[in-house]
Amino acid sequence: MRVALFVACYNDALFPGTGRAVVRLLERLGHRVDFPAAQTCCGQMHWTTGYRREAAALARAFTGVFDGAGAVVTPSASCAATVRASYAGIARAAGDPALAEAAGRLAVYELTEFLVDVLGVTDVGARFPHRVAYQPTCHALRGLGVGDRPLRLLASVRDLELVDLPAAEECCGFGGTFAVKNADVSVALAADKVRHVRATSADVLCALDNSCLAHIGGALSRLHAGVRVAHLAEILAGPEEG
Repeated sequence: MRVALFVACYNDALFPGTGRAVVRLLERLGHRVDFPAAQTCCGQMHWTTGYRREAAALARAFTGVFDGAGAVVTPSASCAATVRASYAGIARAAGDPALAEAAGRLAVYELTEFLVDVLGVTDVGARFPHRVAYQPTCHALRGLGVGDRPLRLLASVRDLELVDLPAAEECCGFGGTFAVKNADVSVALAADKVRHVRATSADVLCALDNSCLAHIGGALSRLHAGVRVAHLAEILAGPEEG
């Protein structure tokens, strides 16, 4: 199968290893991955903070870049949720029926959805000899409803010990610009999340959104908690060669 990768601007700028992990994983499973170089931001940040005109411009760019792609895969639950759940609203707000039609033609999948639902695999041939906890980010949990797909993938990784995270469904406090506009609440939520993570004695905390992992990971690092964070794609893909 030919797959178009939407890496997400946050990953492209700060976590390029996650995008490379997706390519490595999908190619190992026998699929060809295209990376349209003209891709930018999905517009989530602009839409949720009220910049409707800018969000519409980015949505038009996104649909133009990925028009005709059989499947668009992204290692970002929040971006996948934006395209699937918000583009219709962005189009209505902009009075742009052509944008709504273009968005409706897209088949955008978060990585675990694509692996489990489209490819029908849970065992991707990965090995990760560590104790791992999984954080279901808000967009993954409530925006997309990915359910147990990530857990099924993790359970199939050889030598991985999967541990339960207490209060896993509670927000970590990131929330994009929420962390900036409501810093005190954000820090309090992060403190609760870190306490729960440390209670698992996990070596690694994983999730489907690097933005949330950066927030939690920053708090863990400042406390010298001895827990590192990793996107699920990096666990499934294994280390880069060289």
